[in-house]
Amino acid sequence: MEWVSAENVVAVGTAMLGVLASAGVLWYERRVPSRKRIGYRIQLDTPIGSNGRRNGRPNIRLGLFSDTPDMSDGTLVLLRIENDGSQSIADNDYTGREVHGLTVDFTDRFVRGLAVTHGGGAEHLGEHFTPSAGLRYVGNTLYIPRVPLNRGEHYKLLVLLSGGPVGCEVRITGGIRDGEVMPNRAVLPDDKTPLFSNAARNITVLLTACVIALAAIIVVRDDSRPPIGCATGELTVNGSTAFAPVVRELAKKYEKDCAGSEITVDAHGSTAGIRSLAAAGEQAEEAGKGSPAVIALSDGPKPGGFPRLRENRIAVSAFTLVANDKVPVTNLALDDIRAIYRGDITDWSELGGPQLKILLVSRDANSGTREIFQRRVLNRNEPANSSRDCVNKDDPESKVTRCELDSTEQVLSTVAKLPGAIGYSELRAGTTLKGVHRLTIDGDPPSVETIGTSAYPYREIEYAYTYGQPPADSLASSFLTYMRLGSGQDVITTHGHLPCVTPKGLRVCGEE
Repeated sequence: MEWVSAENVVAVGTAMLGVLASAGVLWYERRVPSRKRIGYRIQLDTPIGSNGRRNGRPNIRLGLFSDTPDMSDGTLVLLRIENDGSQSIADNDYTGREVHGLTVDFTDRFVRGLAVTHGGGAEHLGEHFTPSAGLRYVGNTLYIPRVPLNRGEHYKLLVLLSGGPVGCEVRITGGIRDGEVMPNRAVLPDDKTPLFSNAARNITVLLTACVIALAAIIVVRDDSRPPIGCATGELTVNGSTAFAPVVRELAKKYEKDCAGSEITVDAHGSTAGIRSLAAAGEQAEEAGKGSPAVIALSDGPKPGGFPRLRENRIAVSAFTLVANDKVPVTNLALDDIRAIYRGDITDWSELGGPQLKILLVSRDANSGTREIFQRRVLNRNEPANSSRDCVNKDDPESKVTRCELDSTEQVLSTVAKLPGAIGYSELRAGTTLKGVHRLTIDGDPPSVETIGTSAYPYREIEYAYTYGQPPADSLASSFLTYMRLGSGQDVITTHGHLPCVTPKGLRVCGEE
């Protein structure tokens, strides 16, 4: 027969061994019951934000977390964690190397607040829930201390979440010496005591199903399915040239991890990207195709007039002014910067530098970097373009010599070549080219580390826009998740940006 091959015989044999192993687990569980076990279950998962409704009426915000900002997508999850084994659990029974004992992961949601209760005569447990004992939360992860539990004792965690709907997966992990951490359920009065534990049944069923499914996949040679969480197809990412290096690296990583995906990064400026996305979305709607496979990146929020675009806050970026190395000035007062771009100061000698004409090297009108500079630093638009070669004025009546270029790379290379030139760029890009140096503003250096604590004005949130809500199984949706919550955090940090899902990033991105 065609399917009788060495690899298929091994696969079927593995399946049979898996079934026998499952039977062995059941036999062992029946005769040698687990002595130590922590069980957990979700007793409540409900929306509380203004976007959710229950029983036909709007949800009501609770006062328990009154110091948490209003969240339209807020949810509450109540977790019950108990000792449902046959022996007590001490704090040194937890096997992890960290201070905490258990880890709770809330898929697609972020922890915003926490309240702890305890019952069953276990009021003494309250002293263990302190930061020094390991209690904390970061992003979508909650860390629980090493709480000792006598047999039958339990505690409950009421967790305030945002960023995703109810029903998203909640997973608790951790290790117990000579025991296990497993989900359980409440036993009703009419229920009979189960012959086998939930853990044994679940593990057995899951192991058997996975092994048999693996054998079936090999037999029918269905090798085309991508890894879990991946999506196939084509995607175009356009917009910001400042954030493009981050997205190019992420696209390569995603394509490597997820076979069958093709991501094209075509960055020509934030405004151009927004307009291109809106046009693609309108064409897709006319053709009845829904959300197009396009993501537009923007330095700062989109302009008005694009109501169908849906925002995702990705990171906080810092930007910097750069000057040619022939200019010894390293700091400019905010008022002096505005005077330079008004044309009131035209020579570096007026600012303590050499007698050298100031040349303004700027981005075109599609640039988000320029829009942020105008809005956060100048408080006005830049003057009109007056030079095609960035050296000589085409308009002799203009007060400044100013040219416009298409990308951050062009701005930096031009500033490096022209003595007296000044321009601007994304922070990390401004440190990689010889011939230019960064300028501080009012003594404050451009730094991601000090965002939120210094008065440095030239910063902004990086947004990723889609046309409406893309399907959950689409490449656009998958890549957004990859960028925000997966490997994207490390890549974003490496490129000198602050991810919005980090504790500090959540605060800064929420304030902007």
